[in-house]
Amino acid sequence: MSYMVLYRKYRPMDFDNVVGQEYTIQMLKNAIINGKTSHAYIFTGPRGTGKTSTAKIFAKALNCENNHDGSPCNECDSCKSFNESPDIIELDAASNNSVEDIREIINNVKLVPTSLKYKIYIIDEVHMLSSGAFNALLLTLEEPPSHVVFILATTEIQKVPITILSRCQRFDFKPITSKAIVDRLKYISKEEKINITDDALSEIALISAGGMRDALGILDQLSSGNKKITADIVTSNFGSVSTSRIEEIVRNVVLGNTENVVAALEEIQNQGTNYNVFIEKLILELRKLAISIKLGNNDYDYDYSDIYNMIVDLNDLLGKLNINVNPYVLIEITLLKYVKKEDLSTVKEVEINKNYFPGNNLDSKVVEKKSTLNTDLVTDEVAGNTNKAEVSSVSDESVDSESEKKNSNKVSIDVEVRINNCFVDATKDEKNKLSSRWFDFMNYLMDVDRNMVSLLADSSVLASSGKYSLIQSKNDSTNDLINMEIDKLEKYFSDFSGANNRFAAVNKDLWKKEVEKYRINLKNKIKYNYIEEKVLSTDFESTEDLPDVDDIEKVASEIFDSYEVI
Repeated sequence: MSYMVLYRKYRPMDFDNVVGQEYTIQMLKNAIINGKTSHAYIFTGPRGTGKTSTAKIFAKALNCENNHDGSPCNECDSCKSFNESPDIIELDAASNNSVEDIREIINNVKLVPTSLKYKIYIIDEVHMLSSGAFNALLLTLEEPPSHVVFILATTEIQKVPITILSRCQRFDFKPITSKAIVDRLKYISKEEKINITDDALSEIALISAGGMRDALGILDQLSSGNKKITADIVTSNFGSVSTSRIEEIVRNVVLGNTENVVAALEEIQNQGTNYNVFIEKLILELRKLAISIKLGNNDYDYDYSDIYNMIVDLNDLLGKLNINVNPYVLIEITLLKYVKKEDLSTVKEVEINKNYFPGNNLDSKVVEKKSTLNTDLVTDEVAGNTNKAEVSSVSDESVDSESEKKNSNKVSIDVEVRINNCFVDATKDEKNKLSSRWFDFMNYLMDVDRNMVSLLADSSVLASSGKYSLIQSKNDSTNDLINMEIDKLEKYFSDFSGANNRFAAVNKDLWKKEVEKYRINLKNKIKYNYIEEKVLSTDFESTEDLPDVDDIEKVASEIFDSYEVI
């Protein structure tokens, strides 16, 4: 006898063996028990969740002579002859989607069943029917003969016309939970004498993304090797990544180890890892860390809010990656956004808390800050008082002379002066032009300075005149860090674009204040002029080009389209 693949061999034959669709199954059983069946049904849900199997069981139960609590008995003549019966018609709409195919159905529905109570049409992937075929099906679907039942199945319910949906009872099949998949795989592995670890079963469940058929296909393929199946074997063969590797990446993110994060991502990409599975496992690991922090087991100097924001950003990525040429660039930029820059000369190491990464055998260390001032950062208090990135003005008794010398080399800019100079000639077109190139600039920086990428990861363009440009990060302290590295940013942008553009990162409160001042100045016909910064000149002294008062709101909204002017 030829070998039968597992998903066919273990296809459920009654409702009790359908996994993960308890609500739908109970509703269908109730309909049979109470004799309240419809003439048309539509089953929708992801692939491999039991739609077609349930349709066949339901069709068998409708014709069963002695059903048990709504399920087919599988013993009567009707159940035994089900697979060969001419009264059960299965149609694949992917290859039989023309008007002629539907007309053949219409002509045949008038014929009474040969041996069963009902003639049942199971149309799989019904969304693939042509518009003409749907139209031809409408009247028959609404008022078929009493001996006919239609069961439609689809993975893309949004492509089915509302006129079809309104004539059917709809049942939604949800993705099967990992636990349900693992339990089913464990049972089948025992029946088939497949030697597989629990970790490997969990890995298969994760890769299959809620689809039982996919999970059985993976198990079938791996079992052909006749050797013990481990989680490492699963990950290496099906584009996944091991749990220990995920733990290592998360650990390096929270410890601020940029180089290790980048190296790990490059390795994972080169291995052909499925990025959807990779992100899902990252989110699960971050969830463990978030719970650990909330339970008070936080040996890391890392905020719960950062973990939360990282999970939200990664989840948002899942919806964007399919349309991106290089998904791992977005993943890398997103993770680097949360890598905290630390001055390793002011930290000490303590042993890692195993509650964060249970089962991790790596000899890892966690970084704990000392209570001294980090001289590479402008504190929130300094930033709030000055609204400028004048690092050389920061002083503290705990800062040694070497640190002061180091900071004195940092660039100092007057953010308010640069805002003023940007407002002289700022236009919406210039802002849009810079915004459209900002992501390409991030890609360019990936090969030049990854630390700069981590600073600019969540930045956006506020305004631009072509000579001056204003940007903003979601975090005010990051804006200060960007201004500390403004000379590098301007050099990199000049190398990238060939344009000499002066930048400033503007904190939220300062930006709101300056936009309100801009509106008031326009209303009072106060002209913006360049303020000298190094060798800047003061041009445009005439006020002839000032807008009329009636055009103030229009001019302001063109420059600050993301800001609601009151």
